[in-house]
Amino acid sequence: MIVNATDLKNNLGKYLRLAAREDIFITSNGRKVAKLSSCDDPDEVSLEDGLIREQAEHYEVWPRKASYEEFLKLTENSDERYEYIDGEIHLLASPGTLHQKILGELHFIFYTWFQGKKCRPMLAPFDITLKRSQENINVVQPDLMVICDLEEKLDERDYYMGVPALVVEIISESTRSKDLIKKLDLYMATGIKEYWIINPLNKEVTVYLFEENNISDSTTYKNHETALSYHFAGLGVSLDKIYEQENPKPGI
Repeated sequence: MIVNATDLKNNLGKYLRLAAREDIFITSNGRKVAKLSSCDDPDEVSLEDGLIREQAEHYEVWPRKASYEEFLKLTENSDERYEYIDGEIHLLASPGTLHQKILGELHFIFYTWFQGKKCRPMLAPFDITLKRSQENINVVQPDLMVICDLEEKLDERDYYMGVPALVVEIISESTRSKDLIKKLDLYMATGIKEYWIINPLNKEVTVYLFEENNISDSTTYKNHETALSYHFAGLGVSLDKIYEQENPKPGI
């Protein structure tokens, strides 16, 4: 197989998996410059050794599909943060300062609005287990989530095993495709009602409403608008409020 360098960069995980079956030649300006090949025995690569090390701000992904049991073994005694989506293990990097500023503002708005109500906003790191089927189990850590059945769905280890009503992801360049494609599809298919995508790259917020495992409505908010929840009537977030940290007023 022959791919260009840009395609390889944008789809590295896919081509690493394909390299287990055939050599992949990488081209630049129409000329072959490198070859991606499998190791002698990819099954002997450990979870830790098999992780792709990228730039610090990027997440890392194990280059072959893993079972749910392998994922549990990897994370059992680890202090690292991992997600497991459709058989792929992602090691999450520490978020940047802007991400944390936006998350802090969002959590304050959500916490204030939900005070006195049954539902409760929760922050990452907090594992959420989502099942497409009994065999297809996924574990994610949304940046922010709203849970309405917390006490009822705690297991014997004090882990939440239910499905949040609403989840929020703050995207970056390195997580854009995962949040916009992989997670959107996963959340839509597993019973979550609403998905907010916070996009600091263009200062927008997109809100998706899911019904019957499909997108029933969506709205993208920008400029000085207020993002509104479909599922929780009255819940709104001013874009000026969450993005104002980037351009503080003079004298502040």
